[in-house]
Parts: sequence; structure tokens; C-alpha cells
Amino acid sequence: MYTIGYDIGSTKVKGVILHLESGKPVASASAPVGEMPITSPQFGWAEQHPRMWWENVKTVTHQLLSASEIDPLRIRAIGLAYQMHGLVVVDGGHHVLRPSIIWCDSRAVDIGKRAFDSLGHDRCLRSLLNSPGNFTASKLSWIRENEPEIFDQVFKAMLPGDYIAMRLTGEISTTVSGLSEGILWDFEKRRPAQFLLDQFGIDHDMIPQTVRSFGEQGALSNRAGRELGLPEGIPITYRAGDQPNNAFSLNALNHGEAAATAGSSGVVYAVSERIKCDRESRVNTFAHVNHSKENTSLGVLLCVNGTGIANQWLRKMSADGIFGLDRSARTIADVPVGSNGLVMLPFGNGAERMLGGRDLGAHLLHLNHNLHSDADLARAVLEGVTFAFKYGMEIMSELEIRPAVIRASASNLFLSDVFCSALSSATGIPLELYETDGAQGAATGAAVGLEYYPSLADAFKSLHCRKRIEPDASLVDAYGATYERWLRALMNIEELQRTS
Repeated sequence: MYTIGYDIGSTKVKGVILHLESGKPVASASAPVGEMPITSPQFGWAEQHPRMWWENVKTVTHQLLSASEIDPLRIRAIGLAYQMHGLVVVDGGHHVLRPSIIWCDSRAVDIGKRAFDSLGHDRCLRSLLNSPGNFTASKLSWIRENEPEIFDQVFKAMLPGDYIAMRLTGEISTTVSGLSEGILWDFEKRRPAQFLLDQFGIDHDMIPQTVRSFGEQGALSNRAGRELGLPEGIPITYRAGDQPNNAFSLNALNHGEAAATAGSSGVVYAVSERIKCDRESRVNTFAHVNHSKENTSLGVLLCVNGTGIANQWLRKMSADGIFGLDRSARTIADVPVGSNGLVMLPFGNGAERMLGGRDLGAHLLHLNHNLHSDADLARAVLEGVTFAFKYGMEIMSELEIRPAVIRASASNLFLSDVFCSALSSATGIPLELYETDGAQGAATGAAVGLEYYPSLADAFKSLHCRKRIEPDASLVDAYGATYERWLRALMNIEELQRTS
């Protein structure tokens, strides 16, 4: 018996076929060969056409079936993970009306701020646990204000994962966890946030009906089955945004547990049973995948937009295409903590929530042409990302969130020993690395939604820690001093931008 899990990212679509008896993947695939393009018609905008996601889902499915050579009739369920905070709008015929406004697009920042002030901070934080910010609801309001001819045709507004579920089943739905990530869920009244929709002038019927994160959400249609090469009727039994799903894939479901990612953006997602929120919305509180009326389970998320993308920038800036961590890994460990005085602020990928929604841009400070090499620059990038994480986790600590351990999959920046050591030593928190990913998590979620496992604990019996990194006592003081220098640089740049 098998399940398929898809992870719809902004750079790639990934897929896994999971063998349920062993809990191990039998095939994995990703598409496209390079990266999916992100278009930016104006500064601060970021868009992708949802059709591109679907085409890559088809490619991945065909690759999985070819590589595994299993009988598609043995696939019992499908699970979905997806890039959070995006917006897809369709008309009554389920046709996409415009490219998706994705997670790193910052055009709706001012709209969210106006709503926050107009509705009242206390009311928003009490009901939404967040400011409307630059999230999905505000992006839909932006379309209403700036593209009325499109807004008038909108039948339903969806998240990226809801769109893929629609393509699979022909039905439109969403989840409570999904609505909360779009700042469209009222935690007090346990329903879509009607007062915010009214503030934005959005018809309540534009918001899809909700289904459970785990459990049947629809069945594969005949048309989608033909496109994918799968039999009609396979149920979709799990859906979650990429960060709640990453936490789920790492078995972070209980109070005090935390999961991290460090791909294009970087995230620490800490699970809490306490309904608390940051009054400045620098970190954000959402419903976790196992949140229900009976079980309060929230994910407090800190996001650094500029993380792995900083290393991608280093690659693009080099003529031979190998400048960056891959090349520098041989010498980066020889560079002392502090990167010989070089300071990197990695905020170069849109508005940063933990900086109050400001688009600060990336900054490289104290560069000395006679002193600094590519290894210094690569280490400065890693340290800049590390300190951005630490800065966000200090905000989390104000909410009494202090994880005892951080779990992550052994991928992206977590493949760097220097980064792992720096993050653990700078924060004082052990780090555990696992062999899993978002697509495998989605496939596991599909099995849970199918009620294949007797308990959640059984679903993770095959999940084993590959490596544990402890804080290096000999480096803690050095990282502490370097962080203070990094923090002063951040404050100076913020002050410069406020007064310029």
C-alpha cells in the first residue's frame, strides 16, 4: 500500500511515493530541472502562474510512477504541502484570473497596516492573533483596490495548495490552518474572519468551505487522473502549508517542539498550546495541522525571507557559477567566527515581518578589498542568516517560547556544518537533523488522513535522527560578541532608512 505526497514550492514541485508498511519512500522526484521563475512586474512584487505548478505536478507524477514501477491501483491516498500565504483567484468556471501573488510579494503591506489601525490592534490580535499584514487577505484586498475588473470576476480566493486540490478533485475547499495563515480565521468565533472581510469589502462567499487537514477532502477526478496517470477516485486526505507540514514531517506536534527550514527563506516554527501572539506581528501565530476545538495547537512562525536565496545570489554573481557555499566549504571553516569583521544583513527578498514589514534590503558592511576573500563572504552570509534566526527567536522568547531542541531536515543550508554549528552555538539550542522532506511529510500526512496508522506515534516510527549538533562552548562567547556587532549594524541601517 502506498501514498503520494506533493510539496508545491516556489522553486520546485517535489513528490514522493511512500511505502506505508515500512514508512520509507520508494521513489522521489522534482521538477523542473532548474527553478520555476518568479516574475516581478514592479519592485517588491512576486508572481507565479498556478498553471506552472500543475504542469510540474504532472511531470513529477509521471517520474514517480516510472521510477517506482508500482501499480497505480496500489496508491491509496494523496497528500499536499504548499508554499504559504499566496493568493490564487478563479472565476465560476475555475479558470485562473491572474498570476498568483506569492508569499514574498510585499505590495499589500500598507493595506494590511491600514486595516490593523482601522479595526484596532487589540481586536485584530485577539481574534486573528496577527495583524492582517502582508498576508493573503490583504493581497485579495489589493486586487479589489487596484484591479477591479479582475476582482469583479472572482468566484473563489484560494491558497496555492487549495488550487492544486481543485485541479485534483474539481472541488474548491480550504482548511482552518490554511485560513489562519491567510489571516482569514477568527480564533474567537471559530469561523472565517467576517469582520476583516467586511473591512476589505470582500464577499464572504469568496472564501471556500473548510475541510479537515487530515481526512478525505475530495477524490481524484477522471480528468485529473488521466493527466497524471492515476486511477480516478484516489482520496486527497491531507493538506497543509509548507511550514506546518515541515513541522509535522519532523514530528513536531506538541507544546515546546520546534522545526526549522533554511531554503530560499528560513523559518523556525514552534508549537504552542498557549494562545499568545506578538503585539507587533513580528512573529506570527497560526493554527497547526492538529489544531481543533478540543486541542489547541498553534504554530508560532518566525520567517527570514532572505536565507538560502543569499547563497543563490553569490552563485549568480560568479562567472563560473560555483562561487558560494559549495566552493567555499573547503575553506570557510578556516575563517574565524566574525568573518574577519565582515557583516551581512541578509534581508534582500522582500518585506520582512520580523522587521515590522519593512523591505530593508540586503547589506554587506565593512568589506575590505585587501582582506576579504570568497570564504569570508560565504561565512558572513551564513552568520548573517544565523543572527537573523537568533533575532527572531529572541522575539519568540518574549512569548515564553524557548525550544529545548530545533529539528530540521538535512537539506539546503542545514547541509553546511558551519551553519549548523553557528546556529546551535549562537542560540544555545541543540539541533537535530533528519532524513525527511516536505513531500515525504505530505505522503505521511495522507496516510494519517487515511487512518492507516493506529496513532500519530506509529506514523513516525521510521523517523530517526541522523545527527545531533550541540552548542560549542568554546565558540559561544565569540558568537555572542559577533551577534552584538551584527545587531548594531541592523539598528544603524534601520535608523538610516527611517531618517533618509
